[in-house]
Amino acid sequence: MKVVFLDIVHPILEERLTQSGFTCLDATELNQTECKKLIFDATGIVVRSRFRMDSDFLQNTKKLKFIARSGAGMENIDQGFTNQQNIKLFNAPEGNRNAVGEHALGMLLALFNKLHTADQEVRKGKWDREGNRGIELEGKTVGLIGFGNNGSALARKLRGFDVEVLAYDKYKRDFGSDFVQEVSLNEIFAKSDVLSFHIPQTEETIYMGGNEFFKSFAKPIHVINISRGKIIKISALVHGLKNKTILGACLDVLEFEKTNFESFFNQNLPEDFNYLLKSENVILSPHVGGWTHESYFKLSNVLADKILNHF
Repeated sequence: MKVVFLDIVHPILEERLTQSGFTCLDATELNQTECKKLIFDATGIVVRSRFRMDSDFLQNTKKLKFIARSGAGMENIDQGFTNQQNIKLFNAPEGNRNAVGEHALGMLLALFNKLHTADQEVRKGKWDREGNRGIELEGKTVGLIGFGNNGSALARKLRGFDVEVLAYDKYKRDFGSDFVQEVSLNEIFAKSDVLSFHIPQTEETIYMGGNEFFKSFAKPIHVINISRGKIIKISALVHGLKNKTILGACLDVLEFEKTNFESFFNQNLPEDFNYLLKSENVILSPHVGGWTHESYFKLSNVLADKILNHF
């Protein structure tokens, strides 16, 4: 069976597939037109985010049985078309959930303790202890939107911080435990000091974090988004930051990202983004929350497990 690699992933996936009798082809240096020609008789495709897997790209495939995405989100794949064509989809949220949980917690602690500003000031010869006094996580209530692989990973990381962890998931039930309480969305609004998004990007969730959503919170909150950029409308976030209903934000992802997550600054960015750049109560990172050296291996290894178990 022929498997075409459209994106660079950890070599363990190719190694394990090859050992099991698959023929693996490297198309990572080919353009989209060349790749479309190459996959016409492929059994499988391995992708990250370089091309959108839509009907135009996939329509000439005659033997395609699966698409494996090295990552969690599947918004770059036309799932209506793949379902119609009986193409199996594999992703690997198990592979980077620990990385996402650690990154979210790291961003929050850095923001609470003003490590991002303190570091820069000390390097410039400024020794401002009072201006960099932080706040503690202990005693806070952390609300999670979504309790899949990533949301549950952050909840586990928070166990040692003496916080109350609440989680709302529209599509899961009975997941409460000794370290997380399953609640309604209204309880998230009523009790949260910190809000963290852990949901996929779908038609239902795009811009969930808009003006009306943020107005629903009973008290000012800190916001974490380490899921997908279009979950939060940045104009709504900036509005909340300006009027102090949002006290700070940790953003690993942004509304303005392109589908392949590359060349972010090769576009005209709005003034709201410039506001984030100048805000000392905002921490930004370039969509690397799930992209550690360890998760790079885990993502491919998980995909190998799933593909080989299926076939």
